[in-house]
Amino acid sequence: MNILITGGAGFIGSNLARALVARGHVVTVMDNLSPQIHGEDSPLLATVADRVRFLRGDVRNRNDWIAALEGQNAVVHLAAETGTGQSMYEIERYVDVNIRGTALLLDLLANQPHSVRKLVVASSRSIYGEGRYRCAAHGIVYPLAREAAHMQAGDFHVKCPQCGTNAELLATTEDSRIHPSSLYGITKQNQEQMILTLARSLNIPAIALRYQNVYGPGQSLSNPYTGILSIFSTRIKNGNEIVIFEDGEESRDFVYIDDVVDATVAGIELEDPGQHVVNVGAGQRTSVLTVARSLIEAYGADVPVRVSGNFRLGDIRDNFADITAAHALLGFKPKVDFATGIRRFAAWVNGQAVRADTYDQSIAEMKAKGLYK
Repeated sequence: MNILITGGAGFIGSNLARALVARGHVVTVMDNLSPQIHGEDSPLLATVADRVRFLRGDVRNRNDWIAALEGQNAVVHLAAETGTGQSMYEIERYVDVNIRGTALLLDLLANQPHSVRKLVVASSRSIYGEGRYRCAAHGIVYPLAREAAHMQAGDFHVKCPQCGTNAELLATTEDSRIHPSSLYGITKQNQEQMILTLARSLNIPAIALRYQNVYGPGQSLSNPYTGILSIFSTRIKNGNEIVIFEDGEESRDFVYIDDVVDATVAGIELEDPGQHVVNVGAGQRTSVLTVARSLIEAYGADVPVRVSGNFRLGDIRDNFADITAAHALLGFKPKVDFATGIRRFAAWVNGQAVRADTYDQSIAEMKAKGLYK
């Protein structure tokens, strides 16, 4: 197929482009080379630029979309602003890129001749908000965002929305309630719903891949707004203290880049006329404190770790994916466990130049907006 990847010069996109070229597909990448993410220092431009067609373009520009869509059989829409915390004050930019950029794609598909017969959109675990829990008294529940007053008192547990007692975390299934707790999550929900709804009306097969926390060699080491492994690694390499929010036991589902690429390729090549949503994760939870300790060990470093008790409004407590549907529909089964992935990631970081640590700047911005407590 002729496949367009938006945001294809980034971490996931560049790895996906390499995999698709190796499978005989013809790949076009459209990317604006955002300075916050990677700028000119793109993994794609460094490794496979001679094997893909690269267009420097912006999803907010209709003419860029027109040029990129010509002759394409499939579109993999990865381009997005991605910082959960940053989205809570860079509101117009996140809506403009994530929602309006997607609207332009769909407007062209609805109103202009095209050859697109498959749509794949990068959705996110953030659309679930606090996710799926069990209350001893009320069964399956979907808690709302945690109360700032509780967290300021050092209670970071997720509560049953009916009785207020601590609830037990469960794996999040695709039919779980969607109620994002950040502006970023809202924009990803909109992206997914827009593409699936319009694809159905246009009779184009589509799949939304709800990525968990993707990590691995090639991810940005200079973006202070997202990517906890990168943020911690940059601080470690600069000899700076690692400050962990809440009590350090908050957790995420970390999924290795090779597994994400496998699932995405399977979604692109899926021969099914319908529309689908699928979780893409490792199906395991790992605490933030475990991440910090694992990276320090992998680097053989000696930097202090401080559990601060501070928190960011919009952050969820825990999440891990139920990946049963991904296995059934895509044959997806993660191959790289977290311990192996951390070693591979750290080995790659050791071969990179040490980047300036600008994380404190991002925290200062959140403090100034009243979002960091």
